[in-house]
Amino acid sequence: MTTALTLSAIQYTALDGGLAANVPEHIRLIEDADDHGARLVVFPELSLTGYRLDGLADPDRWVTAGDARLDGLREICRRTGITAVVGAPFKDADGTPRLASLALHPGGQLETGFKVWLHGPEQQSFSAGDRTAVLDLDGWRVALAIGPDAGRPAHARGAAEAGADIYAVSALYADGEDNRLAGHLGARARDNRMFSLLANLGGTTERGASAGGSGFWGPDGGVIRQAAGTGTEVLTATLQHNVLAP
Repeated sequence: MTTALTLSAIQYTALDGGLAANVPEHIRLIEDADDHGARLVVFPELSLTGYRLDGLADPDRWVTAGDARLDGLREICRRTGITAVVGAPFKDADGTPRLASLALHPGGQLETGFKVWLHGPEQQSFSAGDRTAVLDLDGWRVALAIGPDAGRPAHARGAAEAGADIYAVSALYADGEDNRLAGHLGARARDNRMFSLLANLGGTTERGASAGGSGFWGPDGGVIRQAAGTGTEVLTATLQHNVLAP
């Protein structure tokens, strides 16, 4: 078992312009995380497009597994050795629409995690996932959650039962949801004796201004590090596996 893992949570303010505008910014931020020694980088919910459900009628807003527009991200992951988790509207091979976290590995593999607890108008645009995706990285197991998944204790419990050491949440917590954010991330870590991580979408979206608050929580439920504001910010931490021992 590798005893330490350095990883970055990216609080990201998505740009207008879809993938063409946001992929280069993702590459720049992955390079920043690489300068801090990160092996895993986690972006927020729908980071590649922004939280713009009204634009989903445009087929260009949807990503597929072999999408050439992701090639720049694949290359930076290959070059740095980083696994990057990015958020996007995703079409399965059979065309099923998903609100997804896409894990791009240095070797070119793509793993997907799908939002399980869709809410509001998301239910008209996406099909819900039915499992907690768990990545294997340097001897660590990292579970992926999206938005309200983190508010459901059963989701994190399923991750823990699958052996997860880290519960990585890509989300949009809006202004006024600060207490929910802190409660969800702290409780999921404490109740399941694992680390939790939040990459929150920054700036202003159709759901209003961001609450910020991206960061890391320890297995005691306490904050390790959190963002200072609500804009784009790279937060990096080195986690020690032996802290998880009972």
